[in-house]
Amino acid sequence: MTAVAGVRRVALYLGSASGNSPEYRDITVEVVRQLAAAGCEMVYGGGSVGLMGVAADAALEAGMPVHGVITRALMDGETGHTGLTSLEIVESMTERKDRMASLADAMVALPGGIGTLEEFFEVWTAQVLGIHRKPVALVDVDDYWSPLTAMVDQMVDRGFFAAQHRDALIRVSDPALLPAALDQWVPAAAKWGR
Repeated sequence: MTAVAGVRRVALYLGSASGNSPEYRDITVEVVRQLAAAGCEMVYGGGSVGLMGVAADAALEAGMPVHGVITRALMDGETGHTGLTSLEIVESMTERKDRMASLADAMVALPGGIGTLEEFFEVWTAQVLGIHRKPVALVDVDDYWSPLTAMVDQMVDRGFFAAQHRDALIRVSDPALLPAALDQWVPAAAKWGR
């Protein structure tokens, strides 16, 4: 498999908890393996716990370069992963999110909590507004993201969100489909004509 065209580094947004099903761990490992096989590098929040730690360890095991960005407070709280290719320590969550987005060519959300959700919406909103032209994806397992996508469908149905932007969001349940989906992604026109 060759490198994903135009997508070298993929930011993963995922839980600092592991969830209550082994499926979350399994899909995380498989996503990382698929991206590694496609020649990608991983960018993530630098943690050693939960699905974040699972992803980093799986990437390192696959020989995939892993770039972490973590706040000083989280690093001091001993949640930082010390075996990464690179680990940047920043002062705030805003800096962390900005740096991760700037390092990445694509952004992918796996199951996680409110932090994952907040990071996902920030990068997706930036895509919709034309601040960046990078693919944003949800990797679903066990219908984890179904309530969210149903809410987005309701936003479209009620006139608060354009169907073209909903349709530009990549949604996969099979990790094997992710590299090609990132490669073939075509951006929608920016909301305000950028």
